[in-house]
Amino acid sequence: MWVHDSQQEAFLEHYQRAVCRYYPQLQHNPDYTAIIHSHHKQRLQSLLTEAVEQGAEVIEINPLGEDFHTSQKLPPYLVRHTHPTMRIMQEEIFGPILPVVAYRSEEEVLASLQAQPRPLALYLFDRNQKRIQHFLQHTHSGGVTINDTVLHVAQDDLPFGGIGASGMGHYHGYEGFLTFSKLKPIFQVGRYSPLPWLSPPYGKLVNTLLRLMLRK
Repeated sequence: MWVHDSQQEAFLEHYQRAVCRYYPQLQHNPDYTAIIHSHHKQRLQSLLTEAVEQGAEVIEINPLGEDFHTSQKLPPYLVRHTHPTMRIMQEEIFGPILPVVAYRSEEEVLASLQAQPRPLALYLFDRNQKRIQHFLQHTHSGGVTINDTVLHVAQDDLPFGGIGASGMGHYHGYEGFLTFSKLKPIFQVGRYSPLPWLSPPYGKLVNTLLRLMLRK
């Protein structure tokens, strides 16, 4: 997630406060989900460990200081001071980990987006319509949600799908019908076929027609 450098500290503070408000307890909270498999939990922990070894700062949000070693759950984490070569910045995470990248200019964000594989979705939080249109015109992604996340998937009439590395094609509504259908093309020649004109020996008429068709 990109956050302007001037707002990074405020964002980190508000994010941690929101997590504590929504999930004052994590371990025995039915509203806070677990990682589906121990293999995936280990993968997430390895992403965090490698990021720290490479200079990132990891902030654990654990309101009660609960122990997660024998649990299938993980507390939420914020990760900052990352760089693009870290595995945590290259793989899809699918867990309660949010890398936060500070930026100083819009062009810096656009350059970073354009240099990476095209994402499945782009989530843009802004109220400035001119700036929103600028990002829409200069980025490629499978879909876009403005001022929220994920909800574009739930719009039945809005095509959902990826582009490039995130996959190709769309489904939902009419686009879904086209994606999951296979057309049967049929060509039928009428009573009078032009085929004899295309058969040898070729005479003056055919040569004249070819010259007409090939004339620039």
